[in-house]
Amino acid sequence: MFVAESPPIRELVHEVGVDVLGGVLTRAFTPDGAGRSDDYIHWDKLRHLPPPKNLSSREWWAQIKLARVGDMRYLPLTDPGGREFSYCLPDLVLRHLHHIDQHCAGEVGMDKVVTSERQAGRRFLVNSLMEEAIRSSQLEGATTSRRVAREMLRSGREPKDLGERMVANNYRALQFMREQMEGDLTPEAILALHRIVTEGTLDDPAAAGRLQRPGEVRVSVYYRDEDEQPVHRPPPADQLPARMQLLCDFANEREDGERFVPPVLRAILLHFWLAYDHPFEDGNGRTARILFFWAMRSRGYWLAEYLPISRLIRGARSKYERAFLETEADEGDTTYFLLHQLNLIERAITDLHSYLQRKIAERHSVEEMLDVAEGLNGRQLALLSHAIKNPDHAYTFGGHARSHRVTHETARSDLSALDQRGLLVRRRLGRRYLFETPSDLAARLKESTA
Repeated sequence: MFVAESPPIRELVHEVGVDVLGGVLTRAFTPDGAGRSDDYIHWDKLRHLPPPKNLSSREWWAQIKLARVGDMRYLPLTDPGGREFSYCLPDLVLRHLHHIDQHCAGEVGMDKVVTSERQAGRRFLVNSLMEEAIRSSQLEGATTSRRVAREMLRSGREPKDLGERMVANNYRALQFMREQMEGDLTPEAILALHRIVTEGTLDDPAAAGRLQRPGEVRVSVYYRDEDEQPVHRPPPADQLPARMQLLCDFANEREDGERFVPPVLRAILLHFWLAYDHPFEDGNGRTARILFFWAMRSRGYWLAEYLPISRLIRGARSKYERAFLETEADEGDTTYFLLHQLNLIERAITDLHSYLQRKIAERHSVEEMLDVAEGLNGRQLALLSHAIKNPDHAYTFGGHARSHRVTHETARSDLSALDQRGLLVRRRLGRRYLFETPSDLAARLKESTA
């Protein structure tokens, strides 16, 4: 992947001259083909577009860059040479932030599927964490399938290969983030998170949970197997301890402090920062994305834990990679990466609400079918009603007998009949049988009651 380097602003000002730059607004120079007037266009795209009348492409870009420089907000993140990274707040960023604040934070109303019952809410969160663990690991090369990975996480069995180990580690790391990373972010917490993410997956096991050291071969970033040259060379290892402390200081800044950074942008910038520094031998991307979830959660954006971020990234990986490259190729302007991630969060929110609407409709449909189901006794109807709300629950003869105060033989008859009708799936575990809810229970029940 190649992104053209933006001409430096100082070079452009010297080349173009003040007369061409003076008094010109960027908004006036967005021709057809450049997108909306407030699109944050990059030089790599703009150089191929026809410039406004009487301007060259470089003069046009100089005007755009000069307008942006006046709006730049600078970050404590620097490149190895000390140049500060920055970002702008164009209208497009502000619109994204407004939408996310409305739908992702505070006491936002949430569908009954998540909030009506404590157990249902817990199950939905567990499913979301599983999905993120799987997709984030697949993004970094895990080859296990989603179905097999979910079965492993649900059953609690030991991973069988490297891909399954990456998924299991990621799931544990997400739980660690939720349960152990309270209060301020520290380098020790990040190292502990990385240790969980990479346990049992590295060529050098001692590299789990520690920064790369001076004298070691420093990692570089290649976005394609056939790339001969790295697209990103991270800062040298001797800078990493100080840079990680700066990252934590930035993460812990108060919103009422001297520098205000919108909380969602701060979370995205933590993701970018750790990925840019690439302080570990492996597992940098997975650790960076979990830091994003930590920052969102710690600032009250609780819905973020349910969002399928890594699934969307994996579906358009080249755009994710390009957002990093555009930032580096334009003097450290992180606005490109911010816009990519803000758009991704909005899409994730939309996908989540669509999913919830489908689940609510499916649940109501199944409940209606249960009301008219024939050949099922009260105990079986109660079990299926419970299965609709708790599809990850497994039923046993003993548990069913205790719940309804019936004999073991009666419980065996109830569950076996549901298995025979295809409304439960029997699975042997050791010396006993488990009865699980099929993923297509609604369709099976509809067929059974037709």
